[in-house]
Order: sequence, then C-alpha cells, then structure tokens
Amino acid sequence: MSQARVLNPQELRRVLDHVATRRHSARNRAMLLLTHYAGMRVGEVAALRINDVLNSDNTIKDEVRLLPEQTKGKHARTVYLNERMRKEIGQYLRLLRIRDAGKPLFYTQKQAGFSANSLAQYFFYLYRNVGLDGASSHSGRRSFLTGLANKGTAIHILKSLAGHRNISTTASYLYSSPTQLKAAVELV
Repeated sequence: MSQARVLNPQELRRVLDHVATRRHSARNRAMLLLTHYAGMRVGEVAALRINDVLNSDNTIKDEVRLLPEQTKGKHARTVYLNERMRKEIGQYLRLLRIRDAGKPLFYTQKQAGFSANSLAQYFFYLYRNVGLDGASSHSGRRSFLTGLANKGTAIHILKSLAGHRNISTTASYLYSSPTQLKAAVELV
C-alpha cells in the first residue's frame, strides 16, 4: 500500500473551499486542520475532549497533552497548537454549546463522538469528492511533517512533533518532489 498523498497549499485550499460549502463546515474544518496544522493522527483527533483544548478561563490551550489511551502507540505526548489552529478551534467552540467539557470535542450528526474509523472514512470521502487521488486521513499528518522539513526543521524536532519513538519512522513520512531533488543536485 502506498503512502498517503502530501497536499500542497493550493490543494489544501481546494479542500477547505469544498468544506465551506457543506453542513458542519466549522467542525469539519477544525478536524481537518488539526491534521494539517498540528500533525495529529485521525484517531487522536477523534479522541479529543473539550477539556483537552480548553483552559479553565475558556481560552484555547497552546499545548494539548494527549494521554496514552488517546495515542496510537499508547505513549502520552504533547501536541502544539499554533495561533492559526487555536483560532480555528475557538471559532468552532463558539458554535458548540459546551455543557460538559469532558465530552468529545467533535460530534457526529447522531450526537456521538467520532470513532477513528468513522473520521478516517469522512476524510477519505472528503478528499475523493475534491478529486485528490491518493489522499487519505494520513495526508494532513504527512503534509504537516513534509512542510516543516521543507522549511528546514531538524528531523529530531519533527520526530518529537510527530510523537514518533524512532527517527526512521519520521523519515518515512517525508516526501521529496522531483523539483526538490533537481534543485538539490544543483547545489553541488
């Protein structure tokens, strides 16, 4: 099985434009951008609770501490939310009527929290509807890591941001385009 497609900024814009035309656009935009702006796995997004992202003074946290049961490898990790992501979550939370901060952050139309599988299916059909072959629920995470690598972020930092335990795992996420490869050999 091939790796999930890495999206460029124009492709991400196409997906966001499509999301904006559909029901639950604020929710869906926030879920999608957590994978693209914070590098979260789809299962981690599905496992989020309101109190994972919301401080007691109702501000959005800049660091989300994921518990072992919320992560793939059952190892707690910290996810860092940049200003754009905090703004997205804040916009979504303003539409959500918070009654219990211990409840799931993202609800399905049936008022239940998403499972990792149901959220992965949502992403699959979202990308398919936009015409992005090869894109999947892991595309945001790969795009996040590849984008940071292309901006010069050291691999040990990427490893920590991804929550990987081994740098070789992180390296397998990174995509090099033919244009980048050609530019690299011109440096010699």
